Amino acid sequence: MNEQYQSPQPILPTSTLATISMIAGILGFVAFPVIGSIVAIWTGYEARKETRAVPPVAGGDGMASAGIVMGWIQIGLAVIGLCCFALYFVFIAGAVGISLNQ
Repeated sequence: MNEQYQSPQPILPTSTLATISMIAGILGFVAFPVIGSIVAIWTGYEARKETRAVPPVAGGDGMASAGIVMGWIQIGLAVIGLCCFALYFVFIAGAVGISLNQ
């Protein structure tokens, strides 16, 4: 009967910044693309500082990571969208210029 008893680890409260990061990342896809992605990235990195501190101050590292990933995906999609938009106008201007010269 030599059992080792370990004290339970304390349950950390979820980081508010991690929750905000995840919500902003979701809202960035639905309603506020630019603002949502910036808020998701910024609050996500701040929340990861809290969750990865020694000792950790709060939990929610997964939510913070999800917000960061969603924010960067939105930034990437915005850059691709702007490039496609610019190429569209380059081709339209070229087609109009060619048709006016004929």
